[in-house]
Amino acid sequence: MTRLIFILMFSFLFSPKALDAQTKSIYDFKVESLDGGTIDFAKYKGKKILIVNTASKCGYTPQYEGLEKLSKQYKDKLVIVGFPANNFLFQEPGENAEIKSFCQKNYGVTFPMASKISVKGKNMAPIYVWLTQKKYNNFSDNSVKWNFQKYLIDEKGNLIDVFQPGVEPMSDEITSKLK
Repeated sequence: MTRLIFILMFSFLFSPKALDAQTKSIYDFKVESLDGGTIDFAKYKGKKILIVNTASKCGYTPQYEGLEKLSKQYKDKLVIVGFPANNFLFQEPGENAEIKSFCQKNYGVTFPMASKISVKGKNMAPIYVWLTQKKYNNFSDNSVKWNFQKYLIDEKGNLIDVFQPGVEPMSDEITSKLK
């Protein structure tokens, strides 16, 4: 009985909140950008979207270079949106202005970057609740394993693939889905 109470208490503390009934599609999301503006996913209808949780002090951080290259090479059919998060070993400690400066200075990032969020646990951002729960995304239940996990959404707003953090942005695994 004590174990059951602990499990229920633990799941309550670390479970993300449910989405409201109006959130049915990726196009229902509007998120704050690194510079305080708004990223409205509805304006990406008709393009594929690659959503990536990012971090500035991770072994995968050099993937920013590949993400920028992918963004430029497929600009007519793909939008990449980065989501800085500090969920893994405190590898994104900076504030939004620092993250923006780091991305531009070190990798020339021009693709949209959202404000820093949480991609796991009780404070998981609503867009990541949608990305990780099949009841919302109609594709799969999954969890964010580490920084630079990638979610590919098709031109109609359907989640169609999840790429593990080690998958390089310019890999055939990703580019074959963009042709």
